[in-house]
Amino acid sequence: MEKAGKKEAIDALTQRFSRATNFYIADASNLTVAEINRLRRICYREKVEFRVAKNTLIKKALQQVGNGYEELFNSLNGPTSLMFSDTANVPAKVIKEFRKGNQKPILKAAYIDSAIFIGDNTLDDLFNLKSKNELIGGILAMLQSPAKNIISALQSGGSNLSGILKTLSNKE
Repeated sequence: MEKAGKKEAIDALTQRFSRATNFYIADASNLTVAEINRLRRICYREKVEFRVAKNTLIKKALQQVGNGYEELFNSLNGPTSLMFSDTANVPAKVIKEFRKGNQKPILKAAYIDSAIFIGDNTLDDLFNLKSKNELIGGILAMLQSPAKNIISALQSGGSNLSGILKTLSNKE
């Protein structure tokens, strides 16, 4: 690759990393063309951007962004694929789904909202992360539950009270 081509690639990666709050670094080497195409289709369906890039270009782009990515640099060896997503756990779900028929991609590292996960052994932790919308939904459900209980108690108490009043009025 020429120097101008490298500069363009670094600039493109720098822009992508500066916008990304979540990205995964994986090894998808030794997959056949058909397998890579299937992985790309799954990524497209789940709105995960899948890219292959050279480690030196990735490292230079991360250095230009400069948000404390140094821990990721040791993961930049061998063949490297990048997976970008707005939702933190979606690339982990894509990897798990694809692995039902393959041993790759192998997770090298992940960057999730300034937290860094290193190694394939963290894939289950990433898979089980709740998305922002799931967390908000859970909190809203917890907040609504006491209000629903109070309304239910008041409604059932009202019918009991009216029943008691009817019984007392019939006795007179």
